[in-house]
Amino acid sequence: MDLEVCVLASGSSGNSIYIASPKTRILIDAGLSAKQVALRLEQIGVVPESINGICVSHEHSDHVGGIRVLQKRHGTPVYTNAGTLNGIRRQPKGSEIAVQIFQTGSPFTIGDIRVEPFSVPHDAYEPVGFRLQAGSFCVGVVTDLGMSTSLIQQKLKGCNAIVLESNHDEDLLREAPRPWSLKQRIRSRQGHLSNIDAARLIAECATEHLEHVFLAHLSSDCNTPDTALRTVASQLRLDGLGHINLEVTGAAGISTIWRPVGR
Repeated sequence: MDLEVCVLASGSSGNSIYIASPKTRILIDAGLSAKQVALRLEQIGVVPESINGICVSHEHSDHVGGIRVLQKRHGTPVYTNAGTLNGIRRQPKGSEIAVQIFQTGSPFTIGDIRVEPFSVPHDAYEPVGFRLQAGSFCVGVVTDLGMSTSLIQQKLKGCNAIVLESNHDEDLLREAPRPWSLKQRIRSRQGHLSNIDAARLIAECATEHLEHVFLAHLSSDCNTPDTALRTVASQLRLDGLGHINLEVTGAAGISTIWRPVGR
């Protein structure tokens, strides 16, 4: 049983990731407008009504902005934990979203995909990453986190593909014309992962099964695609992991569709 992954969009203007088995189709987050999510799904031949569920990582608008309208138009089930639901309910029209509650740390299933939500450090109510498995194939998704933890490393070990935040270059962030308080929040343990920290996390969790890493949630003014790719690739080569395919994702367009090698 295979899994396929396509990052529909990634960044502060909106995040959404498509993950599917032959029988089940899931979105991780839907921070674009419902119209844009639908258009990008159609680009890869997916009808929006066929999505079996949206799993929400946390309540920030760049991750949930399109969920209400997607559910209203297409009847898409939404899965979230209690903390994130609390955050959503505080947003305009957030009470209109019907959700199914999962417990952080407790796996659940959507169709034939096993979804395991796990805690990540970020400045939200109850943020999570996800480990998704169908048969022998596994994908990890961690797009907003301030630091690596042993739990995150454990949950990403054995994955065939990972979608991982590579938010900023440390030098570009230092020099950026941003308030000092914002820079400190980004650097904090509840903030966002730098390029070099992303590379270190990949090295900490990589096994022989890891084929492809999508670098996600790049800052528009404290990072560039070339900088992220160069920094992560250089560090992985030093760690003897230069064989891992790296792909930078963004807001402008969809990524490639990843499938396991030979499938």
